[in-house]
Amino acid sequence: MAKKSAQKRDGVYQRKDRPGWWISWTDAQGRRRFRKTDAQNITQAKQIRSAELLRVEQAKILGHAAPGDETFEDVAKRYLKYQNARLAPKSYAREESILRVHLAQFNSLKLSSFRKVDIQRYVTEAAAARSASSVHKELVVLKHLFSLAVEWEILPMNPAQGVKAPKLPAGRVRYLQPTELRALLEACPDGLREIVALAVSTGMRRGEIIGLRYLDIDLPNRRIMLPQTKNGDGRVIYLNEMAAQVFQSIGWNEETRPTDCVFAKWTLSAVTEAFRRLCRNLKIEDFKFHDLRHTAASWMRMSAQLCIRFGLR
Repeated sequence: MAKKSAQKRDGVYQRKDRPGWWISWTDAQGRRRFRKTDAQNITQAKQIRSAELLRVEQAKILGHAAPGDETFEDVAKRYLKYQNARLAPKSYAREESILRVHLAQFNSLKLSSFRKVDIQRYVTEAAAARSASSVHKELVVLKHLFSLAVEWEILPMNPAQGVKAPKLPAGRVRYLQPTELRALLEACPDGLREIVALAVSTGMRRGEIIGLRYLDIDLPNRRIMLPQTKNGDGRVIYLNEMAAQVFQSIGWNEETRPTDCVFAKWTLSAVTEAFRRLCRNLKIEDFKFHDLRHTAASWMRMSAQLCIRFGLR
């Protein structure tokens, strides 16, 4: 019975749940492989499987998988499908845009034709036309795509490995002094004061605060459980005295549902505009809401006390 089962798995077959011809085989590392083909009949499917078996024998002789015939566009589509299941929507949209706008010039080229010098030339030319930050992001996508191509046994090695990105300029860092923060919080209208205090005491992003739900808050243990951040991963944020006071000042009532947003009356754009207007009225120049993260990080590094009360009771 075992032999019959193995024979059915290694070969050409059709599936009841999905149309088309499928093939299965064992690769050079002894791992089971299977995929759907574009064959129109069983003869074509057998030819495609024979080509895969030939690649397996070549890989055994060479010690690594022989380069495939896939184009950059072929692998880019597979890469996006792979990333779509792993990235947050905004991160995925950024990578999709990079492949569609900047890297589409490679679409017709075979992936096996790329050399390290080609990637270096691309980086040099791109850096002359765009910011170093943009080119850095494009190179990250290229390196990851080629790395996965090696993992998928499309390439024997990563041609982008070791290629250096253009040097990034020094980042802009702006943070508030304690007296500035006190003035800012005292001038904040109700609602915005709690949002600003939470941002500066925890380092949370604007979107994370606006999307915060009551069920994400574990006040007895003084922590927030964020299910998904900008990078697509969850994270735990521990609350100091100021942050705890924010939630104690908001309170819950009988109509509050766990899935309700804590700051449901605010939108991202409303927070941005209200904060910009506030800074302008207080003559706090060159300061954005995101800079509250810098303030939080700076004060944490200096071990400054963040338990000052600003009327949040």
